[in-house]
Amino acid sequence: MQPHPDSAEMTVACAVVTVSDTRTTETDKSGQLIQQLLSDRQHIVAAYAILKDEPAQILQMMGTLGKSSNIDAVILNGGTGIAPRDTTYDAIEKLLEKTLPGFGELFRFLSYQEIGSRAIASRAVAGVYQGKLIFSLPGSSNAVTLAMEKLILPELVHLIGQLQIGKG
Repeated sequence: MQPHPDSAEMTVACAVVTVSDTRTTETDKSGQLIQQLLSDRQHIVAAYAILKDEPAQILQMMGTLGKSSNIDAVILNGGTGIAPRDTTYDAIEKLLEKTLPGFGELFRFLSYQEIGSRAIASRAVAGVYQGKLIFSLPGSSNAVTLAMEKLILPELVHLIGQLQIGKG
């Protein structure tokens, strides 16, 4: 179900950031999944990183990506729960200049349909930072698949187009 077709095909350059104290490039199933789903839709994975769940590292990476002229969107996964080490939401939420509350609301609604009331523990969030579209997802592969297939990929081109209105 797509309310209106996008007027033009667009390739979106994305950064994929996994936030985890334990994952490596070999074990980062969710980060690999995001990259594959983007590539399957002919989007570009312009950057990929794995960070420890440390707010300072997350903020430093976001500062670097925010200044990058070859990145349109950043998709983070991991650190969105409420455990003491889950700090991604806390770091990202403070940076967002505009939020997309519907993303988190719809994500939790769709998650509820799959996993029930445990969906309330997700602090998935999306918005805009330094002209970049930002999505912060839970780290589970099921959550990543849900967010990418049902919310992000169907709207990525449209949202980037909205951000580019009025630019040079």
